[in-house]
Amino acid sequence: MRIIKADAVTEAIAALCISANVHADEGVRRELINARREETSTLAASALEMILENMDIAIAENMPMCQDTGMAVVYVDIGQEVYVQGNLAEAIHEGVRQGYRKGYLRASIVVDPINRKNTGDNTPAVIHYNIVEGDALKLTVMPKGFGSENKGAVKMLTPSAGIEGVEDFVVDTVKKAGTDPCPPIVVGVGVGGTMEKAAMLAKEAIGCMWDGGVDVFWTQTEERLLERINALGIGVAGFGGVTTALGVRILTYPTHIAGLPVAVNIGCHVSRHKSAVL
Repeated sequence: MRIIKADAVTEAIAALCISANVHADEGVRRELINARREETSTLAASALEMILENMDIAIAENMPMCQDTGMAVVYVDIGQEVYVQGNLAEAIHEGVRQGYRKGYLRASIVVDPINRKNTGDNTPAVIHYNIVEGDALKLTVMPKGFGSENKGAVKMLTPSAGIEGVEDFVVDTVKKAGTDPCPPIVVGVGVGGTMEKAAMLAKEAIGCMWDGGVDVFWTQTEERLLERINALGIGVAGFGGVTTALGVRILTYPTHIAGLPVAVNIGCHVSRHKSAVL
């Protein structure tokens, strides 16, 4: 049994909150560079140049890439041989509190969805726990801005809708989103499980966008969806061209004989997430 103190969790979460908001994901940056090289629209290419320049300035000045520093979504992979000494959830919330204050990141969270009083420190976080083998604790912070989060959707299709119904729903969701999620976007898709499982899969897909799938059927579906989405012509910042999305990732789970749940989670062009292993 390995003991990890709650203070170590707090320290790691605080650092991840700052890093995720300041340092662009390597996969996203790579795809942005590729998109700039292949872009046919002069305006879209210029916008891509500015996005990349903004990412460089963020690192040089240690400032967030975007003014919406998001709601902190935290994934916790807990090894079965790990014992956290202290309150794990409180340690995570405290890490978010410290990170957002130290990094001068915007506090965007309200206590009540209707009364709208700001908590003042961007807490609480949304925490997802997963029990895994081993004696390590992996923490992933995904600050999710709501320009993109607001454009997600879930639909409970019937099995007869098939893959065509799944694809049409994904493309239609992106089309309706338009320029609001700050394209070029990344598109996470969850298929299967139940309503909430599909939504969780779609969010998780944002964080493993460049990992690549092993199932040929779903890999080909991702490629087909990316082509259809980019054919919409929304383009970078709405300037048209060939790059509405940088990538599409689909995660699946077994489901009921009577259902075909599908969820779409859209990420903006910064698509922030950072991980640490304790």
